[in-house]
Amino acid sequence: MTTATKPITLPVTALPVTAVTCLEDRAHVERATVLDLAAGVQRLRLGPISALAVDRTLHAELTADHGATVLDVRIVRAWTPRGPQPPTDDDSPLRRREHALEEERRGLERRRDRLRTRLDLLGRLAADLLREIGEGAGFGESDRTRWAAELDRVDGERDSSGEELRTVDARLAAVAAELGDVERAMDLAEDEPAELVGHVELTVETEAAGPVGLRLSHLTACAMWRPAYRAVLDGDSLTLETEAMVWQRTGEDWSDVRLTLSTARSALATDPPRLREDRLTLKDRSAAERRTVDVELREEEIGNLGPAPVVGLPGVDDGGETRVLRAPAPVSVPGDGRAHRVPLSSFGTEAHSEYACSPELSPLVTHLVRFDNLSGHVLLAGPVDLVRSGGFSGRGTLDFTALGAPVELAFGSRDDHRVVRQTEETRDTTGLTQRTVVTRTVKLHVSRFSAPGEDGERVVVLRERIPVSEVSAVEVRLHKDACSPAPDAVDAEGIARWDVPLAPGGRRTITLVYELSASSKVTGL
Repeated sequence: MTTATKPITLPVTALPVTAVTCLEDRAHVERATVLDLAAGVQRLRLGPISALAVDRTLHAELTADHGATVLDVRIVRAWTPRGPQPPTDDDSPLRRREHALEEERRGLERRRDRLRTRLDLLGRLAADLLREIGEGAGFGESDRTRWAAELDRVDGERDSSGEELRTVDARLAAVAAELGDVERAMDLAEDEPAELVGHVELTVETEAAGPVGLRLSHLTACAMWRPAYRAVLDGDSLTLETEAMVWQRTGEDWSDVRLTLSTARSALATDPPRLREDRLTLKDRSAAERRTVDVELREEEIGNLGPAPVVGLPGVDDGGETRVLRAPAPVSVPGDGRAHRVPLSSFGTEAHSEYACSPELSPLVTHLVRFDNLSGHVLLAGPVDLVRSGGFSGRGTLDFTALGAPVELAFGSRDDHRVVRQTEETRDTTGLTQRTVVTRTVKLHVSRFSAPGEDGERVVVLRERIPVSEVSAVEVRLHKDACSPAPDAVDAEGIARWDVPLAPGGRRTITLVYELSASSKVTGL
């Protein structure tokens, strides 16, 4: 536990960051420098370092041919005024704007004073003119044309000067408001408050004078990373680039550091879960329960094309084992809190394309690309920027993939294909056994809309599922004779597959027929 203290007047030795291990929600920072020490016990001040450094993780190690020992190491923090802005050839834009507004305000104030003086003089002139008219009328003089012209001229001058004075007053108010905003902005931008800065105080003891290497490490908060990918498809060739998105606002920049990325979760507790009591009770089935078999249809997800969408920023899916990735070259990550891409690896391989559709889930025909993971490391789950020869085509997801394992990416749907699905169901009871037979017919209408001049067939892979029974009282049978055509394959999960070739402008109809047969004891079908 540390508190903000007054800085000690010791010479400060720079302690640059040399290596960073970025974890899922924090970073392990390593620093190194060479100290020129004198013999005996001495106290050093190193830094500055981030004030977010975790005190209990601070570790210092000396390397020297002669004996050198670390007696004490600690982090001290102090409020320090922010340094001046970088020097420029002229004042800042805010100061230039403030000067211009001050000059404009002084000019408007002088103009306002002149207009007020002019209005005062015109008022006196109008009073003198009215007095002259009164005196002339008393002496019997009558010069109506001259008096009317003089009064009109004075009134016109007064109206014009009054309107100009109102315009000047309005502009003065606007200038005063803008000048206040500029002054407040200058208070925030150029007179910055003090910031909390940390330093390392190191007490060492050496037997002889000479250079000593120092390695210091600690954990710090406000740093994280997530994997990201970029897949470029060019014909039958695919290039997959692995990158890391790194965020950090630790209060200092990482310049030319060795960056290591780890999925370790140092904040997770290691205590095993508590065991809870689980009671199982048995009871005899009733006579009605012995005579019937209750079944129900259950949906099971057997595969997908990526992790389920997560609201917000998901964690790193590492398959349950800590994974470590290293940047091939030194990198720089500013401490601005923004996302920065760090290249990790890239490889090219042959890709196998497939146009697939599962009409029960979606009528869209999706362009799937399959390839093997030849990156030299596991692929963590993350977003993928999909790029074709025509440019950026969208964003997908990549699931966790082991080294050498197959990868499947969806490059979006095809607008020139359409699949319409129709289903029919009939229910019947047969003979003396009173077995219930449910017959289902699924028709898939596949169409290809091609542009003029397009040639060549395209194979569309259709997949339709057939229920799989887990009890002997219910049987599922595929009517291959009624299917048109029969499925090319049916796997153990009940997924029927057709490879349908379509010429430009071609249409096909696929028919699937199967039946569910259940004994009279079965209920719920």
